[in-house]
Amino acid sequence: MQYTWKIDENQQIKLKDFDPDYHGKNIDKTEGEKKLQDLCAELSELQEMLAAAHQQSVLVVLQGTDTAGKDGTIRHVFSQINPQGCQVWSFKQPTPEELDHDFLWRVHHVTPGKGSFGIFNRSHYEDVLVVRVHKLAPEEVWRGHYAEINHFEKLLADNGTIILKFFLHISASEQEERLLAREKDRDKAWKLSASDWADRPYWDAYQDAYADMLTKCSTSWAPWHVIPANHKWFRNLAIAQTLVETLRPYKKVWAKDLQKRGQKELDLLKHVPHP
Repeated sequence: MQYTWKIDENQQIKLKDFDPDYHGKNIDKTEGEKKLQDLCAELSELQEMLAAAHQQSVLVVLQGTDTAGKDGTIRHVFSQINPQGCQVWSFKQPTPEELDHDFLWRVHHVTPGKGSFGIFNRSHYEDVLVVRVHKLAPEEVWRGHYAEINHFEKLLADNGTIILKFFLHISASEQEERLLAREKDRDKAWKLSASDWADRPYWDAYQDAYADMLTKCSTSWAPWHVIPANHKWFRNLAIAQTLVETLRPYKKVWAKDLQKRGQKELDLLKHVPHP
């Protein structure tokens, strides 16, 4: 069953070709949520083995327009992850110190080390999205960032980072419904931001920027996955399924290494007095 659209390297795409309302075939919300719980449990096991083997790290990049569900994804998909082995970073407006460095400086020093998960809630891609749409830098500057991002991610991959990038794809009408729902729900009013509505006129410009991001920065070492995100339950399922399927092949390697390590410790115990 297809859950996501994985973008091939150099694949020219248009977002209108991907249906944000897609929510699978022959699966309903109840079944999807049950499957999500099973996947979350497996992801927790995989994280434990990742931490113990200490050979790779995992970097998850979440991008999407306001209300696309980045926070919800973190809350649901990573619900069973051990917090000790996972850190979430959200990249807001750069500080004066960060502006004094190259645009990747603030990102590189928070990438996950071996054995750990890192989640970017928005990321270095803001420099080819909001910077582009709102003309915060000349075109020759942000256009150069595509190649710089690819080189940066290749460096991470070459040093053992497993990179998964998810674009949460919602429709303009779905975003409007979610924004209006927040206004009506006093318990969620704290999520409101005037900038959410202020960016609505830039919807088409952002869609073009996202399409270029997916086209120019999906590589074999750091592929982009387009996630149909109009249905929150399916968004969570699709991302969890992709994470688990990506990490499963490492399980045998990690298990073999851990078994060797365990046997070594058992051999050492033979020479240590104990009850």
